[in-house]
Amino acid sequence: MGRHGQFGHQPRVLAIVLAGGAGGRLGALTEHRAKPAMPLGGSYRLIDIALSNLQHSRISDVWIMEQYQPKTINDHLRNGRPWDLDRTRGGLLVLPPFSGNEGEGFADGNADGLLRQASFIKDFGPDLVLVLSSDHLYRLDFRDVVDTHLATDADLTMVTVDFDGDASHHGVATVGDDGRVTDFAYKPEDPPTSIVAAEIFLYTADALLDTLERLQDTEDGLGDYGHHLVPCLVEKGTVVEHRLEGYWRDLGTPVNYLRAHLDLLAGTGFDLADPHWPILTEPPQLNPGFIGDGAVVADALIAPGATVRGTVRRSVVGSGTTVEAGAVVEDSVLLNRVRVTSGAVVRHAIVDSDAVVSGACEGAGPDDPAVVDRDGRMRD
Repeated sequence: MGRHGQFGHQPRVLAIVLAGGAGGRLGALTEHRAKPAMPLGGSYRLIDIALSNLQHSRISDVWIMEQYQPKTINDHLRNGRPWDLDRTRGGLLVLPPFSGNEGEGFADGNADGLLRQASFIKDFGPDLVLVLSSDHLYRLDFRDVVDTHLATDADLTMVTVDFDGDASHHGVATVGDDGRVTDFAYKPEDPPTSIVAAEIFLYTADALLDTLERLQDTEDGLGDYGHHLVPCLVEKGTVVEHRLEGYWRDLGTPVNYLRAHLDLLAGTGFDLADPHWPILTEPPQLNPGFIGDGAVVADALIAPGATVRGTVRRSVVGSGTTVEAGAVVEDSVLLNRVRVTSGAVVRHAIVDSDAVVSGACEGAGPDDPAVVDRDGRMRD
């Protein structure tokens, strides 16, 4: 149907970034921060990925849907300035839970969250609504997704990946040769395919709002996107896939969080320093990282403000973190302001901000990492 599709003009795209969940799968690491505020690569936050992809895709109407520990996100967002979203018209808008109106209260799942914002979406009047999770690592030009959507006259275009892991933790799509999604199963015990939803959904606004209205009285609530919203569109509308061929990983569990950082260090699949598609963030006001005399550092990311006097191999050292002389850190991620004391050994571990680590802290391996909370205690 051409680049403008059924609208006859360049469509107006509203992006909604889902940043409300409690992040329970990350355990102790999200007890005092929202998951989108989790550090990434020593110098970034998880939410920077979605916001950077949006900025490079020239999408400037961006809403952040918050709920859990919102201050930890707001302190980082800075009114959208790092992503050029601090503008008079459009730009960044934060959507906290509210009371005293239709749709008030806390959302029970991301689809329920969209239902609670439906009247605001309608008033805004977009042609397309792009809904993104904020805990995945990938690069994608969303304009390509828009092109797929318009070319197929879809009600919903879901970004998919051919996943080489356990698909039962994701939404699983059955896709025909023409790219149309013919069936969708949410976290099935026995996945029928390896094609999973990357939790990037582009809806035609009218189709989204009409479906939310149709489902609003669902007895058990709307829940997450895979419970009722997407299956309803697959059954009654036109849903197509847009296949993401590059790197993609869900960072919502300790295993995946550590694995993603080990991927960064190994240079397999994702480059934080890609000059053509940089990750944008609020720059820290910190001194450069310091590597002391006698330190051993190999295959490591050392953030600004960090001090390393011991041994660091295949690890990420966050801002303001200190690895003392005689300490060993391997295959691990140290978040901000951690102190690893002399003689301590940290292997296959994720250490939360402000923790002090003494003695041994070792996970069983990259698929079973140790998690150390901010009080220095190892947690399940």
